[in-house]
Amino acid sequence: MRQPEFDLAFHPAHGEAVPVADNVQRITVNNPSPFTFHGTNTYIVGGSSVGVIDPGPEDEAHFRALMAALKGREVTHIFVSHTHRDHSPLSRRLKQETGASIIAEGPHRPARPLFAGEANPFAESADTNFVPDIRVSDGDAIEGDGWRMTAIHTPGHTANHTAFALDGTGLLFSADHVMAWATTIVAPPDGSMADFMASLEKLLARDDRLFLPGHGGPVREPASFLRGLRAHRRMRERAVLERIRSGDRLIPDMVKAIYATTDPRLHGAAALSVLAHLEDLVEKGRVTTEGPPSLKGAYFPA
Repeated sequence: MRQPEFDLAFHPAHGEAVPVADNVQRITVNNPSPFTFHGTNTYIVGGSSVGVIDPGPEDEAHFRALMAALKGREVTHIFVSHTHRDHSPLSRRLKQETGASIIAEGPHRPARPLFAGEANPFAESADTNFVPDIRVSDGDAIEGDGWRMTAIHTPGHTANHTAFALDGTGLLFSADHVMAWATTIVAPPDGSMADFMASLEKLLARDDRLFLPGHGGPVREPASFLRGLRAHRRMRERAVLERIRSGDRLIPDMVKAIYATTDPRLHGAAALSVLAHLEDLVEKGRVTTEGPPSLKGAYFPA
């Protein structure tokens, strides 16, 4: 099966409003990291009356750049794809400045309840103060001046993750669900591998021509790339099963073998990705463990 062809060629142009499509601009926050690539992308959609997608973190330089790009234009809607701190916090300040309504699926929540004694390893990355003005469900449309945005609920990375389609253009703002530069982190309890795979299938059923993600450059052949991502995740699932069948019982041992060439700074996230696969495999009855799946659990072939 074909694997995704990742594209690392991206010039962030931090602080600049870069045209990426008709009536669509991108401003990238200067917050690079192993998780954000060159930074978080904020998008401005429309002409004289606009919507802003994912204002980003509380970052003064980014706020000034965003307000400069918006000068002389009315901001009517602020769309938030999900509630990680690199995407949503600045929405509150932008609302105060412009009076625009904040649109999102809902507040932050995990994909499943925490088990007894379990801690959320990514709790600090969650914007738990976020509350949208307007909550949207899958398929809901928001009208702007000369544009319309449709919400596509794509849980997996987070339970409330939502992509936004700019109707009539073939453009989908895919946020952190699909990115050209890397695979998405799926980390329980906030994330769910079963939900992530179902969301891939949902996007494969669409006919978008271009994805504009939350980090990095565009995905120019979405259908082919989505099939590659699906194949990649299935390959990871097989690798986890093979490690268990060969005698590995603990997640750190599986990570050491499966992610041998991965940046060690990402091994913690890799462990959570393996856990996400194991949760799904336990649910499917292909792997067993004592009690609920956990980072410290021992795993056995079913």
